[in-house]
Amino acid sequence: MKAWVHILSLMLLPVIALAQPDLSRPVGDTLAERGSAHYRFERFALDSADGLRHYRIDLGIPRKAPPAAGYPVAWLLDGNAALAELQEEWLAELVQGDPPLLVMVGYDTALRFDVRARTYDYTPAPAGQEGLLVEDSVRNRAAGGAVAFRSLLEREVRPRVSARYALDSARQTLWGHSYGGLFVLDSLFGEPGGYRHYVAASPALWWQGGLLLDAERRYRELDERPPASLSILRGAVERSAGADIDPRLRDARRQALAAVPADAAEQMARRLERLPGLAVEYREYTGQGHGDTLPLSLRQALRLSAGLNER
Repeated sequence: MKAWVHILSLMLLPVIALAQPDLSRPVGDTLAERGSAHYRFERFALDSADGLRHYRIDLGIPRKAPPAAGYPVAWLLDGNAALAELQEEWLAELVQGDPPLLVMVGYDTALRFDVRARTYDYTPAPAGQEGLLVEDSVRNRAAGGAVAFRSLLEREVRPRVSARYALDSARQTLWGHSYGGLFVLDSLFGEPGGYRHYVAASPALWWQGGLLLDAERRYRELDERPPASLSILRGAVERSAGADIDPRLRDARRQALAAVPADAAEQMARRLERLPGLAVEYREYTGQGHGDTLPLSLRQALRLSAGLNER
């Protein structure tokens, strides 16, 4: 199945045209506390190899028995926010198919986002990078730790989850939003074969002057690639530096956004759809901004994981 473009008319949803995720919003009460008729929840913690980042892994386990091959798995970045967004209605949908085991990889904080930790974990570094890589000259957050974070997922988190539950290695989905979407694409291009389905929502393709476009080119030049599907999802009105932020940061964002064309994500999808063995979808949500794509794309990723048709 090849790529196609969806322009969705979501008139029943609240439209906040240029909404950004509220990075100071607490997780609050979730289904893990309220309870679900379809899933139960567990949690474990671990630290990064350098001890600087502290993770909270929330597992959503279907009450429905797993298929013979084991549970399909939905790996969800920004796990605190993913857990906060989960709705019982969504989980009720999933049990109509093969409900996935949810692995929500978050951080040890009461907030939905740990902005410093996710900046480091989700962003790739240029080849040959020496010294500390920072997000920008205004915030100076450490960046470039995507390789180390991928290693943590594969060598620490996955073994702990598979020791508890039978997992279907052929049905693994990776979802991420913004920097998380950047990480999803970097994982597909840099280490293909780790997952079957990749869902990149509002990926930050402008990172480091469009660094990921070089990784995409190398991926397209491979002689062979494991079969996979890729969904690139974004809001139709999300390219904004914001008018109510520090002018220095606004200027830095505008400069970063200018590194790639406004339709860079769609162009990428059109290039990738030509590759054999890679099923590509590109979708824009009409009237939706950057933050709005987080719950919209999350629901789609869960349905994909369960083998359900899209809404």
